[in-house]
Amino acid sequence: MTQNTTDNQFKEVIDACKGIFLEKTADYGTSWRVYRMITVADQLYIKAKRIRNIQEKVVQLIDDSIENEFKAIVNYSIIGLIQMQITHDEWDLPVEEVEKLYDKSVNDAMDLLSKKNHDYGEAWRDMDQRGLTDLILAKILRIRQILKNDGKTIISEGVDSNLYDILIYAVFALILMNNPK
Repeated sequence: MTQNTTDNQFKEVIDACKGIFLEKTADYGTSWRVYRMITVADQLYIKAKRIRNIQEKVVQLIDDSIENEFKAIVNYSIIGLIQMQITHDEWDLPVEEVEKLYDKSVNDAMDLLSKKNHDYGEAWRDMDQRGLTDLILAKILRIRQILKNDGKTIISEGVDSNLYDILIYAVFALILMNNPK
């Protein structure tokens, strides 16, 4: 596969996620603006833990699909990244401003993805969805620990880097789900 293929697949997944995000913003406004970073981490954890439970139990009792949960992980990651970009306390934001912040987060993620794919040679294409879920859970636990440390790290990347990785891993899982080998 080429980087161009990955970029196109990434954009397709993001377009679907963004559509959901904007529709929910139309329904609920920017009520998520009240979330502190720990709440974003908890929302990510709930979604990833549910995916892992379904993967392990194979049976699910609620209709919401694993695919929808990965899309929610993409959007909650972006919510976290947006929260880090906004410096004012206003909770009600215009949809246009939110969309610009969403797009900025996605563009930054795509830039990071391009660099990582160059170095790693798209190794993610050989991964299993369960492995991606585990990586997402590990990144969430890292965020929780960083928050316990008042956002400080000694040698490690910060919350934003972990959110970008979570977003990218969730996109990878969605690409793999929609393009089986």
